[in-house]
Amino acid sequence: MVRRVLALVLGGGRGTRLYPLTRDRSKPAVPLAGKYRIIDVPLSNCINSGVQRIYVLTQFNSVSLHRHIRRTYTFDPFSGGFVEILAAQQTLDNSGWYQGTADAVRQNIRYLQQPDIKHVLILSGDQLYRMNYADMLATHQAHGADVTIAGIPVADEAASALGVMRLDDSGRVVGFLEKPQTQAELEMVRTDPAWIERQAIPAKGRSLMASMGIYLFDRECLLDLLTKTDYRDFGREVFPAAIRTKKVHLHAFDGYWEDIGTIRSYYQCNLDLARTDAPFDLADPEAPIYSRGRFLPPSRIDGASVRQSLVSDGCVIEQGAVIENSVIGLRCRIGRDVVIRNSVILGNDFYETGEELAAAAARGVPPVGIGAGSVVEGAIVDKNVRIGRRTRIVNEHGWDVTADSDRFTVRDGVAVVPKDAVVPEGWTPGPETVHGG
Repeated sequence: MVRRVLALVLGGGRGTRLYPLTRDRSKPAVPLAGKYRIIDVPLSNCINSGVQRIYVLTQFNSVSLHRHIRRTYTFDPFSGGFVEILAAQQTLDNSGWYQGTADAVRQNIRYLQQPDIKHVLILSGDQLYRMNYADMLATHQAHGADVTIAGIPVADEAASALGVMRLDDSGRVVGFLEKPQTQAELEMVRTDPAWIERQAIPAKGRSLMASMGIYLFDRECLLDLLTKTDYRDFGREVFPAAIRTKKVHLHAFDGYWEDIGTIRSYYQCNLDLARTDAPFDLADPEAPIYSRGRFLPPSRIDGASVRQSLVSDGCVIEQGAVIENSVIGLRCRIGRDVVIRNSVILGNDFYETGEELAAAAARGVPPVGIGAGSVVEGAIVDKNVRIGRRTRIVNEHGWDVTADSDRFTVRDGVAVVPKDAVVPEGWTPGPETVHGG
């Protein structure tokens, strides 16, 4: 039956909370763990689950995402599998942008109406988790559901940022509350921890079932919900309406799950993956995370100290460098005596030739990479950045947010160097940085 499941991966909107990482790319195209893109997570979950017909719905800054998908996901022609982009476009029926997640699906409803589609799986393009969707389909069929939603148990303090479901004893969803804030609201949607334990999930003090934003619909049910309403958003409108009129069931999940929606969550997620006790195993042989194969040389590390870090292919890390609790992306060039701590370096898209290096030097521009003696701490450095020698990429003033700058920005307390930035030799952020200097 999984072969009759069509997956729709929602590419997200402008990604303003991930700015400036989304200045030049869509949210699903943002690099993850050095060598992946965020979109690789739901696509890998689909492939590992046997779901091979996948559409990715995109709208903003989607060129690099299109390129990545085109280069990466090619199926055996006999399997009938595909990963295709459905970008917002004007048609005879629709002349505007997607107005929300449900509207994006509605504008592409003809792709759901193929005769061999029985179920439609709606996925987010900005989460990190590993799930077998065949298990979710089994739950859906076992309970005769019209809609099945994946849910994860959370503690009270986490519920204020999530949508929380109210369940009956069979696991049917009978209520939903978006981001409960008060104790009274929490009590309205609380689940008995003993019920959670009966699902073979240790409660561990958790008594709220939060929506993961992963939905499995009977195709006809989804068509009915989309064609008879003008709802624009799945989480806020379609799902609550389905609870009132359809049979909605829970698929309980208790693995690692992280919504990568903000600079802080993106930063912390990457650093968690670099830990020796990482909560998410990138190397799981039974359910790997796929990405584009690149023909890069092994990384060369010359007398450097590297601890609790991920180092991607094609890097050159020179003598005396210290790298701790960090992620180092593809093709990074890290000079002598550089210190990188608690940081995410996204890497480079190219190597510079000798002629290009000489031309950059003649213009007084540093080479791509991080110059000798520089310090990068508590920061995200985007792709193709040129950082001169003896610079400091550190939020030493404890800013939470600064004005946008072409070389240094702070979001959620994390220093970010935007893509293609040039940071001159000896530079350090000062008070003028708050005003975009």
